[in-house]
Amino acid sequence: MASVPFEYGLLVAGVLFVLGLAGVLARRNLLFILLCVEVMLNAAGLAFIVAGARWGQPDGQVMFIFLLSMAAAEVAVGLALILLLYSRHKDLDSDALGSSGAPAKNEGEGLARGGGARS
Repeated sequence: MASVPFEYGLLVAGVLFVLGLAGVLARRNLLFILLCVEVMLNAAGLAFIVAGARWGQPDGQVMFIFLLSMAAAEVAVGLALILLLYSRHKDLDSDALGSSGAPAKNEGEGLARGGGARS
C-alpha cells in the first residue's frame, strides 16, 4: 500500500486548520463556532498522525487519542453552555449575546449611592 507523502498530509492539516479558523472568525452562531473549533482540533490531530508516521513512531497516534478525549470533553462542556445560553436568551448569535446581556453588578455600587445597610 502506498503511503501519502509527508508534505501532503501536513498541507491537508494546514488547510483544515485554516478553514476552521476562518469559520471561528466569520461565524456568529455559537454552534457553528463550536463545530469549527472541532475542525481545528481534528486538523491538529491529523498533523500529529502524519508526523508520527513520518518518523515511524506511535507518539502521533497517542497524542491523537489524547486530543480526541479532550475534544469530547470540550464538546460536552460547550454543548451544555450552549443549551444554557439558549434557554436563557433564546438566541445563539454571539454578537446579540454580548450586547444584550444584563449589565454586571458592582458590589460597591449600592454603598456609593447611599443604598447600603443602614444602622
